[in-house]
Amino acid sequence: MLLAIDAGNTNIVFALHDGEELLHKWRISSSSSRTADEYMVWLTQLMKLENLETSIVTGAIIATVVPQALFPLQLLCRRYFNCDAMVVGEENVDLGIEVKLDNPREVGADRLVNAVAAHKLYGGPMIIIDFGTATTFDVIDDQGNYHGGVISPGVNLSMEALHMAAAKLPRVAVEKPAKVIGTGTVSAMQSGIFWGYIGLIEGIVERIRKEYGKPMKVLATGGLAPLFNDSTDIIEIVNQELTTRGLFEIYDRNRDD
Repeated sequence: MLLAIDAGNTNIVFALHDGEELLHKWRISSSSSRTADEYMVWLTQLMKLENLETSIVTGAIIATVVPQALFPLQLLCRRYFNCDAMVVGEENVDLGIEVKLDNPREVGADRLVNAVAAHKLYGGPMIIIDFGTATTFDVIDDQGNYHGGVISPGVNLSMEALHMAAAKLPRVAVEKPAKVIGTGTVSAMQSGIFWGYIGLIEGIVERIRKEYGKPMKVLATGGLAPLFNDSTDIIEIVNQELTTRGLFEIYDRNRDD
């Protein structure tokens, strides 16, 4: 069994894989002060709810965009699962793709993991839209190589910034409004965010396709992907398990048989 760990800016996802099959996935808020012991207490209880023993874990892999989270997660794997976790981004871990940027180390590990999974599952060329803390657009070619992309503020981040910066604007949920023209503050905010992001998605994808010069598939991942997929024809594929699948593919490529 593989424990795949995706440590993002907002949440850390722990996914348990049996071969290619994703068995279970658990999520905890990111915290730079959380210790290996705290992770283990939390994870042990969730595994027990599924009648799983920690001894079933035989390997681990970590992708993180939060440097402070790496050491306690490595310690978690070493101390409690008796294995040294692979770490995406380390020189000895082969992704199977090339990062065609001036400084490949600038790219978030999650974006490279997504590229690996997307190419394995769907081929390319492709644009991957990830609705996370930031909304990112990543470009991969027909060989799966990573060519860069676009980073914009995430949907929830934009909503929170709007609430924090304007005294009279409330905190509202992200959802599709009934009409574009809001008849109240909440509906007007929801319309601005929702349809604003639809315009962002369609506009950036169109510009990337024009600049790339070839037909490209468009895949969306992240928690809000289904919400936006229902309101635009730009998105062709939705896969909310893309990162965990990419972690499995990288581990499978690098493990010692």
